[in-house]
Parts: sequence; structure tokens; C-alpha cells
Amino acid sequence: MAPADVKDIVADIPVNTGVEAVKDKHEGFLGGPSDPSVLTQYADHVACSVWTGEERPKLKLSSHGRKVHSLGRHVPGIEGLVAGTGLSPLIACSVDLGDRGLLSSFVERWHWETSSFHLPVGELTIMLDNVSSLLHLPVVGDLHAFQPLHVDDAVQMLVDLLMVSAESVGAETAQCHGPYVRLQWVRDIYERRCQTSHWTVAARAYLLHLLGCTLFANKSATNVHVVYLEALRDLSMTERYAWGVAALVHMYDQLNDTSISHSRQLGGYIILLQCWIYEHFSSVADSTADQEYDEDSPRACRWIAMKKIVKSIRTPMYRERLDRLRIPDVCWIPYGEHRSVRDFHVISCYSGLLGWGPIVVYYRPERVVRQFGYMQTIHAPPVDSWVSYNDIHDRWMHYSDHIVPAGEVCAVPGQCASDYMDWFFRISHPFMTPGHASDPLPHDHAPQPRVVPQAPQTDIPHVPEPGASSTSMEEPRHAVEVCNDIAERLECHLSLGVVTPGSLTHEVIEECLRLARSVT
Repeated sequence: MAPADVKDIVADIPVNTGVEAVKDKHEGFLGGPSDPSVLTQYADHVACSVWTGEERPKLKLSSHGRKVHSLGRHVPGIEGLVAGTGLSPLIACSVDLGDRGLLSSFVERWHWETSSFHLPVGELTIMLDNVSSLLHLPVVGDLHAFQPLHVDDAVQMLVDLLMVSAESVGAETAQCHGPYVRLQWVRDIYERRCQTSHWTVAARAYLLHLLGCTLFANKSATNVHVVYLEALRDLSMTERYAWGVAALVHMYDQLNDTSISHSRQLGGYIILLQCWIYEHFSSVADSTADQEYDEDSPRACRWIAMKKIVKSIRTPMYRERLDRLRIPDVCWIPYGEHRSVRDFHVISCYSGLLGWGPIVVYYRPERVVRQFGYMQTIHAPPVDSWVSYNDIHDRWMHYSDHIVPAGEVCAVPGQCASDYMDWFFRISHPFMTPGHASDPLPHDHAPQPRVVPQAPQTDIPHVPEPGASSTSMEEPRHAVEVCNDIAERLECHLSLGVVTPGSLTHEVIEECLRLARSVT
């Protein structure tokens, strides 16, 4: 979804619920939900259409993995600049083939009201911890609160940051019908700036192309929005953003849009969704692990999409497999062996709105605490509220005050309270095909066809009580050690060459360096 001009955001469910399609709201829908108080937009959902036999056309995937490879590795002249932004892990995270049948079967089960997938075992979702492990992007940092961009402003930004003429940019934005440029155009600019050794500009072009092919892939399949160049204006400051949040916000936003019955295309970073499925649902997805994978690399690099599997298995087959899913079939905590590389951060348990520019989504870990190793219970319904972008950012920066309580540790993986599944079956539609609606509830563990190995219970992350300071969990550090770290970071920024000598920023950094080095 392209950025739009929005000043305030309505948090949660709109007044027009879509339940008018049901004569008696207590009767609900055939196949569920019988209680439509949670999935208030179910009448317009693709699952409602599928249940009644109205199949939508094949889902089109906007995947740009091959475009990342077409640009190749960055030249040595910009290596330090790219690495300093925290975005370089995206270069390696490129599964070339999107599994349309697999992805479509999960899109059918996504609901924006809960920001989760609804399955016969309950709810699961992509969490910030998944993004951190799969992509190695930072999940702690600022949210980028950029404003919508007018075409004239886009032209000026491209002139200033990519060193192109206004005439050339004007022709490009006219061809793209708005503040967009073609990925091929960005590739051409990158190559030209490398030839003239304008390394900072070349790095901006390289990163804009990388972001347009990954985190911000849109349904055009050819364009990238110019507004994302704003975060690359000062490359020494780019790493301060929580890029993992950007990935999650755009993935949620694309899922929200594509789960509506009339939608035909899925954008966003499809690799994130597909590799998340591979990690949690090996009993559903016929995935192949790379035998040469190194655990130091992002977990998304572990997976290979085989063409014969992607082409041979259709949505109905995956739909059938998901309808037969049982609790032990799910790998609830898949990253045990990866924790030494990418540790769990408590910010993954933050609950509230997440935003990247004008796009805002709900993040609801309280609905999926089994993915943290804790017993799932029935939670309170969402509450309507109006918030501003400043409110969202302020709440995010004080995330330790909004952590979901941990509750009781699961005795077995995927455990839930005794009344949870009965409640879930009332408020959801756990099956996609009518033939499975009469099956026994999936919390009966006896007849399970397969058990997926789980991470040891020692891998369950510690979640503090709400309001507890996140810094209280860390070992205290000596002031000299902290100042040495600060000095190293400042020296790194100066060595990148993106701060102009003699500028105010350069003088401030040098003064801070002197202060940090003076602590003994």
C-alpha cells in the first residue's frame, strides 16, 4: 500500500463491521465464526468466499529476489557504507521462487483484526523475533515517521540525493505516474555513480534498489517509492531505524489487503513469510534445507525453494494439509540453535500499534504467547481508540511499559488453557473446507500423525513483568567500557566519510570523541 496522507489513525476495528450480512449476529457464519464479535470483517474475507465455493483466481506474487541478484554484490567502494546501515543482511536473503500455493493457503487464514493466522490449532503470527532471526535486521530503534511525498518533492529529493538532472527525473516520474521510479532506472544510476566514484550517492542508489526489492516490494513489480530514499539521506544515521519493524509493518499491511476476497495480488517481502512458514510448519510445507548453511547467517538463508515442489503442489492440497494440522505438528520455538547468534529481545513481547510512515498495523503478541513458550489463554477483546503518530512512537520508545505478561510456562509445546480451543472455535473459522468441520478438536494429542522436534524448554525467553525496565536484565557495565564503545562507534562514523569535515556535525562528533576518551 502506497503511503497516504493521514494525520490520525483509528486504532482497531471500524464501526462498519460487515456483519450485516448475517441475519442474526449470534448465529454467525456456516463453518465459523459462530460468534462474529472478533472477526468483524469476515463477510468480506477470502475465507468466507472459499467456504461457499467461490474460488478467487490464482494469487499473483510480487517477488523481486532475482532483481537483487541481477545487481550483484556491491562494489568495494561502498561496502563500509552499506554495512553501516544495518541493511546488508538483505543481500543474502533471497529465495528466488515464491510458492504461490503455499502462500495463498496462509493468506486465506490471515485476519487483520487479530494480526494473525487462524488455524485448527489456534493462532500463530510473524513476530519481531522471527524477523530478527530470519533476516538479522534490527528490531530496536526509531520508527520512520516520514510524510507523504508530492511528485515535485520526489523530483527534488532525487536531484539532491542521486545527482540526476531535474529533466531526467521528471521524465521518469511521469512514466511511473507518481512519486515512483523504476528499479531498472535505479540500477542504471547506481552503475553510473560507481563509474564516477561518487560512493555515497552510489550507496544510496544501491540501498534504494535493495529496499525496493525486499522490504518495500510493491504490487507494481517494477517500481519503488521515492519516499524511502529519505531514510538514506544521511547514511551515518540510517542504522538508527528499526528496519525489522519496517519489514513486519509492510508484511502485515500486504496480508491485510490480500486477505480481502476481491484482492488478487500479494506484495511485501514474500521471502519473510515463506521462510517463516518453513520454520514453523515442516509438516505442511515441503521445504528443503541447505546442507551448507552456516548458523551465523540469517535463518532465511537456510531454505531452498525447489521448483518441482513449487510448481506441483497447488493451493487445495496445502489447504487440506492445514485443515488436518494438529498442535504437535507445529514447531512453536524453532530458533533454539540460533540463539547464540541472534538472541531473543524482550521488545518482541511489546503489544500495540506499529507504524512506518503512514502505514500502521496492530502487533498482538498476547494472542500467540505459545510462540514464546507460554501457555495460551483467552484474552480480552481489542479496544477502539484514536491515536496520533507521535503517540505510536512514544509508546514504542517506552516499550518496556507495554510488555505482554508471560503467564505460565508450557508443560508441552503449544499448550493452551482448557477453555481456549472451545472459545477459539466459536470466534474463528478453523477450517477452510466443509469436510473437516466435524473433525474432533485438535487439542486431543492422542491421534497425532507426526511430532516435530521442539527446542528445549531452556530456550523459552524470559519475559519481565509489565513496567519492568529492560535495562534491569542486563549486567552493569563500567563507565570506561561504555565510553570506549561510544568512541568506537563515533570513529566508525567518521571513517565512513559521510560526514563533511568542518561541518557542525563533524565538530560535534569530534567533541564527543574527546569527551569519551577523557574518561579514565
